[in-house]
Amino acid sequence: MAKRPVFQEVSDPQAVRPAQTPGMIDARPRGARRAIRAWLAVLFLLVLAMIVVGGATRLTGSGLSITEWKPVTGAIPPMNAADWQSEFDLYRQIPQYQELNAGMSLSEFQFIYWWEWGHRLLGRVVGLVWALGFVFFWATSRIPTGWTPRLLGLGALGGLQGAIGWWMVSSGLNEGMLRVASYRLATHLGIAFLILGLITWYVLQLSRTEAELLRSRRAGEAKLFRMSTGLMHLTFVQILLGALVAGIDAGRTYTGWPTMGGEWIPAAIWDGTLGWRNFFENPALVQFIHRMTGYLLAIFAVVVWLRARRSPHPVTRRAYGLMIVAMAAQIALGIANVIYASPMHLALTHQFGAVVLFAVLLRARHHARYPIETSIRGVTR
Repeated sequence: MAKRPVFQEVSDPQAVRPAQTPGMIDARPRGARRAIRAWLAVLFLLVLAMIVVGGATRLTGSGLSITEWKPVTGAIPPMNAADWQSEFDLYRQIPQYQELNAGMSLSEFQFIYWWEWGHRLLGRVVGLVWALGFVFFWATSRIPTGWTPRLLGLGALGGLQGAIGWWMVSSGLNEGMLRVASYRLATHLGIAFLILGLITWYVLQLSRTEAELLRSRRAGEAKLFRMSTGLMHLTFVQILLGALVAGIDAGRTYTGWPTMGGEWIPAAIWDGTLGWRNFFENPALVQFIHRMTGYLLAIFAVVVWLRARRSPHPVTRRAYGLMIVAMAAQIALGIANVIYASPMHLALTHQFGAVVLFAVLLRARHHARYPIETSIRGVTR
């Protein structure tokens, strides 16, 4: 064998080097992450519209105007005078009409009917958009690995929400009921926020690749994430309490702040004849609990924000800064609603604010677990 110089290139310069094999995470089927994220964003906007229209339906007293549940044929509104009269006759048989709206004209009935019909139609649109999107992505094998159960779960929750909606409405059709049961209203709103929260989290997850999420999780802040989880749960409870307040119009009973009717603890906070039903039917107790939980939530939010300010990640700090601004705005809206006895525009803004707060809180929580790291020069990596 001939001797070779020490610095001679051993390999053949003309040889083609084999392609590098990607890691296991990068090798997984990625699916149509961007397309699914866009689809979920559309669903988010539709659910948001459902919540706002649902609030308007309640505030206009329209929720009981349709007394039957027809998931398919109910999508077609009354088409002629006879159909309108038939619907009106059904409404005149329930206690709400007989005790609150006796003498209502057909045109006044049509006003509240369209609100409820629009709310139900939006629900059908949400279900249709979910079904078409899911079937398309599933049939074309574009769903990323492990995501099928999550997306299917959203559809199942949507179907459950429809059933709970009728369960809520049916409570207001019974003898002695002038509105829907407040605890059923709270359940209905709670499921809506659960769906909204899952969609928000999924959109955030799909905004980055699995490899990026795995790398960023190693730099996650476990304590801040746990504190944010607790704040998220308390915010959710406060949203449910707000639904209880709305369900019995407790927000219009005591319109002073910071006191309630000039008292720090209202004398009517407990009615012995109601027993445990005080927690659902006593306006003084329901509003008092909602107020106290609001104060606790504000304190907790400040504590979490102060902890987040020590985060080494600028994006995380900004996310929690946005969260505390949204929290402050929502508290201010709550106080304004109390002082002005919840006029429709303020009540709807307060409900919209709850959605914004919940979404930005989830975004901040996501950054606590999956931080976006930046270099000293502020370059994201």
